[in-house]
Amino acid sequence: MAAWIDTHCHLDAPEFDADRDAVRERARAAGVAHCILPAVDCGNFQAVRELAHRHGDSYALGIHPLFTPQARDADLDQLDRALAQARDDPRLVAVGEIGLDYFVPHLDAARQEHFYAEQLGLASRHGLPVIVHVRRSADRLLRQLRRIPVRGIAHAFNGSLHQAREFVRLGFKLGFGGTLTFERALQVRRLAAELPLSALVLETDSPDIPPHWLYRTAGEREGGQPQGRNEPAELPRIAAVLAGLRGMDTAELAAASRANAAEALPRLAPLLAGVAA
Repeated sequence: MAAWIDTHCHLDAPEFDADRDAVRERARAAGVAHCILPAVDCGNFQAVRELAHRHGDSYALGIHPLFTPQARDADLDQLDRALAQARDDPRLVAVGEIGLDYFVPHLDAARQEHFYAEQLGLASRHGLPVIVHVRRSADRLLRQLRRIPVRGIAHAFNGSLHQAREFVRLGFKLGFGGTLTFERALQVRRLAAELPLSALVLETDSPDIPPHWLYRTAGEREGGQPQGRNEPAELPRIAAVLAGLRGMDTAELAAASRANAAEALPRLAPLLAGVAA
């Protein structure tokens, strides 16, 4: 069985409260050897750290752009302290999830940019890569990355080919997940198929971004069918779709995506030392 790395999984989310440990065990049984658990605000720093240690996974600390409305400037100081305190924790692999979101209406763009730029600075100061949220914001993200050169992963990438190449040029890997399983997601599928294999990592963004076999339309939800909950155990099936798009063997994809994740997040490499396809 191939060994997979889920580079983005919110296992601490309330959707998993009833069966969190069982979810992680299902993923392990499916071949998901390692999950990276990014924080979204100061309130879940402890949760992602404890879960990573409990399950032998890794974590990132940061303030998500969707949480900037309620975040305080003092939270940046708290993040700075948390990163310093975890300096010797081998399971801390990045600053994240940070970034910009220009899809959700009524978010203060200037406040998002302030938190994003400050967190890039913290990542640089602490010598850590970043996990970046990209939603209708690639150009603005890239502008700051040219000013503060850190590396990492562009999570759930959905930009243009030009933007993809620029992220790669700046030392980023691009995260692909459930979106590529939809036949109508032409741009994402084209990027996933045509970009260099060395640019790609795999993710679920669990419990979000369900693959097509879990997705329910608005009409179906109104009819009483609940939206399918994404889990890290879905990663091998998502990866099989990507392997099909690229015309390659899944074991080869698993090995490449593991190597790419370790290159993007160097602290991950020792944690994956015993992982093999």
